[in-house]
Amino acid sequence: MIAFNKRLFAALVGLSLAACANAAGDAPANLKADIQKKFPNRPIESVRTTPLKGIYEVVMEGRQIIYTDNRGDFILVGDLVDVKNKVSLTESRMKELTRVDFASLPLDKALKLVRGTGARKVAVFSDPDCPFCKKIERETIAKLDNVTVYTFLYPLAQLHPDAARKSALIWCAADRQKAWQGWMFEGKLPEGSDSCPNPVADTVALADKLGINGTPAMVFESGELVSGAIPLEEFEAKLSAKKTK
Repeated sequence: MIAFNKRLFAALVGLSLAACANAAGDAPANLKADIQKKFPNRPIESVRTTPLKGIYEVVMEGRQIIYTDNRGDFILVGDLVDVKNKVSLTESRMKELTRVDFASLPLDKALKLVRGTGARKVAVFSDPDCPFCKKIERETIAKLDNVTVYTFLYPLAQLHPDAARKSALIWCAADRQKAWQGWMFEGKLPEGSDSCPNPVADTVALADKLGINGTPAMVFESGELVSGAIPLEEFEAKLSAKKTK
């Protein structure tokens, strides 16, 4: 039995319909409502045409992209691929949907680290008990220069029950950045209280609004949102990317 590969399936659908890849016009007026009735617990954010006639892109709550026919009777889940240009249209659309206005971030609610000129900027959503957050701190952020790093303390309570307390302890420290690095590099928490006013709850709400559900997650000045501990070379390239207007 051949294993089902959702990405390959979506690509093959694109190939089979390539002859119809002309402008499809507007999506049917009732399509969004029809799909919403079939998925009552998943708010539909948008419906729009694709390059394939009769196939429509649907964005559901949580920035999930699916594809459907003009009645919402059939659903495709996977990448829609532009074979000629070797580009995943789904991936490109996801980057567009997750783009963040860096200037809108509440940077006063983040730890701040400045190296060199501090000219390049990045915001990092990080959990003090996340091993990949420690990895990116030690192997990537520690090696950057001419950068300002804003760290939003984002404890993932379900995975790390003590992370919220540690986040509060770090925020309440006299030198927050020193306390953060002391924990991430040496495993030493600051002494003192964890009961001072802190923005941890606000950060959790912000992450939810931006569609961030894991750590580390980085927002670059270009507006690109990236999840995971990416290599130093890739991090540097994204730091230097042009802002998207």
